[in-house]
Amino acid sequence: MIPIPETSAESWAVLAIVIVAALAADLAIFHRRSQEIKLTTALAESAGWIGLALAFNAWVYWIRGPQAGVQFLTGYLVEKSLSADNILLFLVIFKAFGVPARRQHRVLYYGVFGALVLRGIFVYAGVELLRKFHPILYAFGGLLLLASLQMMLAETREKKPERNWMVRLARKLVNVDPNYEGERFWLKRNGKRMATNLLLALVAVESMDIVFAVDSVPAVLAITRDAFIVYSSNAFAILGLRALYFALADTFPRVRYFHQGLAAILAFMGFKMILSDHLPISDLASLAAIGGILAATAAVSWLNPRRPEKAGQ
Repeated sequence: MIPIPETSAESWAVLAIVIVAALAADLAIFHRRSQEIKLTTALAESAGWIGLALAFNAWVYWIRGPQAGVQFLTGYLVEKSLSADNILLFLVIFKAFGVPARRQHRVLYYGVFGALVLRGIFVYAGVELLRKFHPILYAFGGLLLLASLQMMLAETREKKPERNWMVRLARKLVNVDPNYEGERFWLKRNGKRMATNLLLALVAVESMDIVFAVDSVPAVLAITRDAFIVYSSNAFAILGLRALYFALADTFPRVRYFHQGLAAILAFMGFKMILSDHLPISDLASLAAIGGILAATAAVSWLNPRRPEKAGQ
């Protein structure tokens, strides 16, 4: 059984301070007003979030050593790659609920809070399950292989997000006004408190993250059982997801073999987890494999691009 490292309270405090400070700066400085995010702004912000993640990676390397540094980088790369699948789902969600371009950042911003909390719950549960019942790793590995197969066969996980169970439940619990009123999630009509479609879009984003976490958390747990590394790599990928969406929303649907590449990553992580007790794969080998899969996906997609008329499929 692989020992699970403990993390000091100081390290968790540093992580919390960095996350809170980054989110506060994003809202109070960079996005004080509601506006459509331009490509150049999105690219600059995405570079900034990646730079912040790499700086934190360097700090982890410094205080925890080379192994933890490599594990964080590998986990971040896996999580960043898998989270890119959300870009396609965001497009579907915003189209389904008719969210204007200038309101989309608000939905994603508040979606980050819920995603960070949900991811913490999933990470804690996953680590505790592995700690107390080690054979569960075979179930996690099988789950990753199943997710790989599903991703290989389907281009998007949810064609009609307005019909998922959390959105339908929200519609039953609250009255919904189909109109938008600025960036408000709630409004009053004839003295009654009502939700807007902006809130339903947020519910759809959060429900999507629950499904996504089922794949992504076991994938990083295949790299390390260190809860700090698993959660922090997840958190930094989530923090940069909004900027990545606005930067690549028009590009990713045209990457022909995008889902096949992600499916290969999930399959690799699934086999790595299942074989970990008998044929362990080193951290550096895992990093090289993930990087190789992503490079091959980009190269093959560039050499054989999707036809323009099929870009929206």
